[in-house]
Amino acid sequence: MTEIKINTEYITLGQFLKIADIISSGGQAKFFLAENEVLVDGEIDNRRGRKLYPNMIVKVLGKEYKII
Repeated sequence: MTEIKINTEYITLGQFLKIADIISSGGQAKFFLAENEVLVDGEIDNRRGRKLYPNMIVKVLGKEYKII
């Protein structure tokens, strides 16, 4: 499991995808989420504005990430 450290209260799912180097720009988030399954704490979520808080688990492209 890869840890993604944030310095704010939360980040959005779109920001997470960019920070985790899954996409190269924030504009790609909408298209990526439409084409790929993303699980947030075990539930499918495709909202790029979804708020991610510390200790949440995101699974995308077969990898798991923990927000810290």
